[in-house]
Amino acid sequence: MTWLKRVTPRPEARLVLICFPHAGGSAHFFREWAAALPDIEVHAVSYPGRAHRIAEPVPSDLRRLAADIADAVRPLMDRPTAFFGHSMGAAVAFETALGLQRDGACIPHLFASGCRAPHLPRPGLGGGNGIDEAAVLETLMNLGGTDAEVFADPALRELVLPYVYGDLRMFDAYTYRPGDVLRCPITAIAGSTDDHVTPEQADAWSVMTRESFRRELVPGGHFYLTPEPPFSTIRESLRHLSGATKEPTH
Repeated sequence: MTWLKRVTPRPEARLVLICFPHAGGSAHFFREWAAALPDIEVHAVSYPGRAHRIAEPVPSDLRRLAADIADAVRPLMDRPTAFFGHSMGAAVAFETALGLQRDGACIPHLFASGCRAPHLPRPGLGGGNGIDEAAVLETLMNLGGTDAEVFADPALRELVLPYVYGDLRMFDAYTYRPGDVLRCPITAIAGSTDDHVTPEQADAWSVMTRESFRRELVPGGHFYLTPEPPFSTIRESLRHLSGATKEPTH
């Protein structure tokens, strides 16, 4: 599938986890997750406009993007299929789950990482169509999660900035539709020193579900999951679905 990259094929696994990257991110961000989650088949979403899809237009409508991803996910849903989204990816995961739910296919769990709840206001990029390269670079540096060499190398900037800029614009334009609520448990995860998502803003995900909710506060900033991915939280939340009985050994 063009939209999904399966990290390690595990047809025997009872559970699938779909990972949604952040703005400017790619499926490569989750390349090591399968090794840490051996009882789960991990897939990562490949957004257009980057990596092997670099020739395709960068998405501009978050709901349209979510609808396309939902079409790609449906064939996998013969097994319980949970979603993990980080930053912008949490909003894309939420909208993808809503689309599937409207068609009668509910996911068993949503992990919303490093993202304030969809109904809360977000800091805008400002400047309308006049946002320039300096503003995009400043946003990236403030968020973290992008290798420093991207900023220093003009060739890399020329390659990366169009899809980073497109993602930020798309997320900036996204607005929540009142009444859109999931029928699955949600776990919100926030970094304790994240300047962009406070614990209270993560707590607000509680009104996005009619099922159970919990919030995990973990050490680190907006990209806490780069050095310390929340594998224990995922395993604990999905253990009853995956059939796992113990922590993996490395």
